Amino acid sequence: QLSLVESGGGLVQAGDSLTLSCAASGRSFNLYNMAWFRQVPGRGREFQARIFRDGSDPTYADSVKGRFTIFRDNVKNTVYLRMNSLKPEDTAIYYCAATSVWSDDDRTYPYWGQGTHVTVSL
Repeated sequence: QLSLVESGGGLVQAGDSLTLSCAASGRSFNLYNMAWFRQVPGRGREFQARIFRDGSDPTYADSVKGRFTIFRDNVKNTVYLRMNSLKPEDTAIYYCAATSVWSDDDRTYPYWGQGTHVTVSL
């Protein structure tokens, strides 16, 4: 079992930056590809970014490309999401997730954190 715990969310203003962290424990973190999703009330989880197990090939949703950066530290067993130029529409609960496959489909991710809230005000 892989346990994931997100942190770093909060209330920020439009244009600000924020870095989310997701700490993993329980199994070999470096065996898993990692991703960030977000969810707003009434909608499903939306893919934001993913990264290969060795830290290569970061991939982004079009809506965050150029603003968000995913990276990981396999020594610290942590994956991060650096979010720049935040917009009010980025307001959501952000989740990290782990999988052994290479996918942006949330149904293929068996391990999830509890989420961290990000609110972006005008």
